[in-house]
Amino acid sequence: MHIEFRHLRTIRAIHDAGGLARAADQLHITQSALSHQIKGIEDQAGVELFIRRSKPLRLSAAGLRLLRTAERVLPEIEALVAEFEGLREGSAGRMHIAIECHACFDWLFPVLEQFRKAWGDVDVDIRPGLAFDALPALTREDVDLVISSDPEDIPGVTFKPLFDYEPVFVAAGSHPLAKKKFIEAEDFEGETLITYPMDRDRLDVFSELLSPARIEPKAVRQVELTAVILMLVASGRGVSVLPDWVVREVKYSSDYVTRPITEAGLNKRLYAAIRDEDADKPYIAHFLKLGREIPVRLQRG
Repeated sequence: MHIEFRHLRTIRAIHDAGGLARAADQLHITQSALSHQIKGIEDQAGVELFIRRSKPLRLSAAGLRLLRTAERVLPEIEALVAEFEGLREGSAGRMHIAIECHACFDWLFPVLEQFRKAWGDVDVDIRPGLAFDALPALTREDVDLVISSDPEDIPGVTFKPLFDYEPVFVAAGSHPLAKKKFIEAEDFEGETLITYPMDRDRLDVFSELLSPARIEPKAVRQVELTAVILMLVASGRGVSVLPDWVVREVKYSSDYVTRPITEAGLNKRLYAAIRDEDADKPYIAHFLKLGREIPVRLQRG
């Protein structure tokens, strides 16, 4: 027996319409063609699908069984067709994000809060990129977007600039270094430096300042959460270097002092790495737009 989707639609239409004539109109075929289709299904099944002596036309037990299948299968098929249409039109899809920085959550959540209002059919997920190699995962299509401050030359991958930021020195308001207008590499020699649990080459304070100057802090303490880092700094347990979007509020508190790193300050840029074939997807473009605008507003307070 060979059942097609059109057969299931036919059974459902006849049941819903209560007769062949109205069902034929719904299906946009002639009543004769509809009768021929029903006979073909019955010949294959070897059973009658309708009780023809009843008015209005009623389904037989076999017809009701086929109707239950139609009511279960057709909505799934229709939903799948709608999903594929959304994918073609760019209104639906998947955006799994890998993040190569702990502090990115501070601006990413406000971005995603705005994003979901416009793109409710896009499946969004976040994976900490520090737990795996995020960029190879991007090329394997395990993730769809990587937040990174270190662009690389990877075939098939484009790094889209998001926004510039400044890593700044943070210490307790009573710390002796609070008297300085800016902080230099040598100032860290006698300090406990509190950082995120990352490799040194991924930390701006090491890659941009301490490693080139061959300066080693007195100690390095790794802490997972930004709030805990700030609490330890305020308690005088150490100093830290954090992105400016993280310290936008604490710099107005007397518990903290923030200073530029070097007289000129450090300037870094954050990027979103995406596959080339995804660059034209509307929801990706909208995320990039939000990722450029909202963090800048946060930086400005």
